[in-house]
Amino acid sequence: MTKILKNAGGPVEKNIIHFISEHTLNAICETAMGTSLHSLGELQEKYRQDIHQMSFIVIHRLFRPWLYWDLTFGLSPTGRLQKKIIQDLHGFTDKVRRKKRLAMLDLLIAASQENHLSDSDIREEVDTFMFEGHDTTAMTICFTLLLLAEHKDIQDRVREEVNTVIEECGGKWTMASLQNLTYLERCLKESMRLYPAVHFISRVAGEDAQLRSHLIPSGTIIHLNIYSVHRDANFWPNPEEFDPDRFLPDKIQNRHPYSYLPFSAGPRNCIGQRFAMWEMKAMIAPIIRNFYLESIDYLKDMQICAGLILRPKHPMRLRFVPIEVA
Repeated sequence: MTKILKNAGGPVEKNIIHFISEHTLNAICETAMGTSLHSLGELQEKYRQDIHQMSFIVIHRLFRPWLYWDLTFGLSPTGRLQKKIIQDLHGFTDKVRRKKRLAMLDLLIAASQENHLSDSDIREEVDTFMFEGHDTTAMTICFTLLLLAEHKDIQDRVREEVNTVIEECGGKWTMASLQNLTYLERCLKESMRLYPAVHFISRVAGEDAQLRSHLIPSGTIIHLNIYSVHRDANFWPNPEEFDPDRFLPDKIQNRHPYSYLPFSAGPRNCIGQRFAMWEMKAMIAPIIRNFYLESIDYLKDMQICAGLILRPKHPMRLRFVPIEVA
């Protein structure tokens, strides 16, 4: 991603929603799926467009299951891409077993050959991980870059941390160097507070729950508005302000544990949250090291489209100005 920006040979403007999601989709496929999308061209682009219609697909899963099947596993880009990924890995059992580290899909394929999973079962897992593993991450990266562009002082502080950490690691990105990007991590957490990618979730009460004067009976469907919780002034003073230091250890200590839910919480929380944080750091840090971020479109003018994923209704453009790195 950084190389593409550098190859422009000067300042470059990007619709970052499209640009970032292309690379997060590649990332989830190469890590969890064990396959590269670089050679898929048009199919990759159509899959990304298809994913953005996921609200429509989910509705049809509930009310028109025959159409859902066609959309997800039939002739749609979603189904075609899933089938190609699965087919590419089928038949390479020996190669898979020789790998030192197996991707998640490798394990699913191995399980299917022992008759534990059908191709339909695998497709459902692939669909979940590719959707949840690239679109949510892409939107958080986009919002974080936009916030950093609008807050130059915070952007400069992130860049100072990134430069210090990479120099201490001899110019190479490692898991240890990403772990040391503590201020960038606070910026990401504050970005997810203001703009949680998954802004709304539902749960079914497993037992009666007493909420002060109200009893929530078992079996009740409960809707949780995470976006509003994250802007509740009872927990977040000056809630509209972008302040990464809200997540300093001493400020986290006494905060209500359910006042911050970017990955949900409890037994049904996001199983990929650590992966997501590593990925977002790994993608943002090289950009900040190599480019100044300048705003073109501003968040105050943004109209939000609240589908399954929180996203701007219109393209959000950002200017990347190269930095001469020694």
